[in-house]
Amino acid sequence: MINPTRLGPSERAENWRRLGSEQFDILVVGGGVTGTGVALDAATRGLRVALVEARDFAAGTSSRSSKLFHGGLRYLEQLNFGLVKEALRERELMLTRIAPHLVRPVSFLYPLRHRMWERPYVTAGLTLYDTMAGKRSVPRHQQLSRSAARRLCPSLRPDALVGAIRYFDAQVDDARHTMTVARTAATYGATVLNSAEVVEFRRTGDRIIGARVRDVETGAHTDVAATVVINCAGVWTDELHRLAGQRGQYNVHASKGVHLVVPRDRIHSTTGLILRTERSVLFVIPWGAHWIVGTTDTTWELGKAHPTATEADITYLLDQVNDVLATPLTRDDIEGVYAGLRPLLAGGTDDTTKLSREHVVTRTQPGMLSVAGGKYTTYRVMAADAVDAAAVDLDRPLPRTVTDRISLLGAEGYPALRNQVSLLAQRYGLPTWTVRHLLGRYGSLIGEVLAPGEDDPSLLLPTPGAERYLRAEFRYAATHESALHLDDLLTRRSRISIEESHRGTETAEAVADIVADVLGWDERRRRAEVEAYLARVEAERRSHTQADDPAAEAVRVAAPDSRLTTVVA
Repeated sequence: MINPTRLGPSERAENWRRLGSEQFDILVVGGGVTGTGVALDAATRGLRVALVEARDFAAGTSSRSSKLFHGGLRYLEQLNFGLVKEALRERELMLTRIAPHLVRPVSFLYPLRHRMWERPYVTAGLTLYDTMAGKRSVPRHQQLSRSAARRLCPSLRPDALVGAIRYFDAQVDDARHTMTVARTAATYGATVLNSAEVVEFRRTGDRIIGARVRDVETGAHTDVAATVVINCAGVWTDELHRLAGQRGQYNVHASKGVHLVVPRDRIHSTTGLILRTERSVLFVIPWGAHWIVGTTDTTWELGKAHPTATEADITYLLDQVNDVLATPLTRDDIEGVYAGLRPLLAGGTDDTTKLSREHVVTRTQPGMLSVAGGKYTTYRVMAADAVDAAAVDLDRPLPRTVTDRISLLGAEGYPALRNQVSLLAQRYGLPTWTVRHLLGRYGSLIGEVLAPGEDDPSLLLPTPGAERYLRAEFRYAATHESALHLDDLLTRRSRISIEESHRGTETAEAVADIVADVLGWDERRRRAEVEAYLARVEAERRSHTQADDPAAEAVRVAAPDSRLTTVVA
C-alpha cells in the first residue's frame, strides 16, 4: 500500500524549492484533468516530472463539465465510432479499477416522441453502444412503454413521449476527480503546484529547455529546467503558444457550456433524462440532492478565466427541459449556475457542435509538445499519447503506460469500507448518510480526513449553511489538498457554490475560520478572502441577468480575483 502524499502549505514550500533546484524530464503546464493525467502517467513510467498550474487544480474546464464518464451517444450519430469505443473502455476502467469510489453508474431515460421509426432507430444506436462497451459493469439498455417510463419519471408530461428507452453511463465529481489525480501523481513522485504560473519559456537556440515560473501567491520567480515541456493548458493553449513565440499547428476554439442546478424535489424521477434538441442533446443528471440541467454549446471569444451564463443561456435551458415536464421549472428553482469552456480543435466551421472532440498531440517546436481537444472521459488516453510523444525529446525509449492499472488514491480498500458503513458510523459517531457521502468523496482516505476529529470533535460537526459537508473536510482540503483560497474550498474542494441557494455566502465565514491557522491567515487576510468570495457570488448573480456574453463578462470580471495571474488571465 502506498502512502498518500500531503499537499499542504509546508509541502508546497518544498515543491517550490524543488522546482528551481532539480532537473526534470517533463514539465507539465496546466492542472486540469489532462495535465494531472500527464503528470501521473509520466511519474508512473519512472520520469522526473513537475506540474505547474497558474490558478487552482481543475479551476477551468475540469470543474465545469457535465460530470459524466460516458461514451457520447451523439458521436455515434456522427459515425465517430473510434472515439465512442475508446470512451466506453475508459468508463469501465474508472468504474471498476481506477476510481470506483469517485465514479458511479447513472441511468438516463430517452423519451421517444415519434411512433414507428424512432424506437428502432434509437435501439440500433444503443445496441451498438452496449456492444462497443464489451465487458461492462452497467446494465444494457431497456425498452419501456410510456406508462413504464412515467413510473420511473412521473414528472414527464404524458404527451411528451410515446415510449422510452433507458440506458446507463457513469458520473463523477470532476473537480474532486482531478484533484485526486494530482495527488496520486504527487504520491508517485511528481512535483505539483497550483498558483504557479509560467511567465516565460527558457530556450537554447530554437529548443525549449524549461520555463520561468512565478509564484502567484508571493510574486517570487524561479527557473525550471526540463528536457521537454508539455502544454496542457486547454482553452489557453494558444496563449501558451504565443508565449513560446510560435503559432502552433492548430487553434483551439472555446465553446461555452452552461449548466443549471435545481433541487431534486423539483423533478420527480428515479432516473436522469437525455433529450434531443435542435442543436445537440440536453441532460438532466441526478446530483445528490439536486439535478444538473445542461448544456449549451455556443462560441466564446472573450476572456477565458471567468466565462459566465447570460439571461439567454438560462432561458434556453429552461425552455428545453420544460418542453417535457408536467410542472415547469422557473428561475426561482435555480440554486446554482456554472459555465465552462470546452477546448475544441478549430476547423472550417463556426458551429461549435461540429468541431472535433478528438484530441491531438503535436510537437510545436523542439522541446515542446502540446495536447489539446478531447473530452474529460478520455483524459487518460490523451495523457498516455502525450508522454509517448515525449520519448523523441527525451531521446530514450520509455516503458509503456501503466495508468490503466493504477488506482487513484482512495480506491484501494473502498469496496470493503462500503460494506462497513454502519461500523464506520458507530466508530466516528456520524450518521450513516454522512459516512456514505465521505466514502463517495474520499474512498479509503476517509480515516485520514476524520483523524483530526479525535483531538477536535468540533471538526466532525456539519458546516453552517452546508450541512452535507463536515468541518473536517475543509480542514483536510487545506492540509492535504492544496487549497489556498476560500474560492478553492467552496467551489472545487466542495461544490457549495453551486449546490446551495446562497452559493456559499452563508458558509464563507465558518470555512474561513476552519482553515485560517493552517493557511496562515491573519484577521485582515481572512476578511479579505471572505469579502472577495462574497463579491464573486454577487457578480455571478448579476451576470446571469445580462442579455449577452460581453455584458455578462463585464459584470463578472468586475469582482476581485483571489489569484492575480498575468499570462492566462
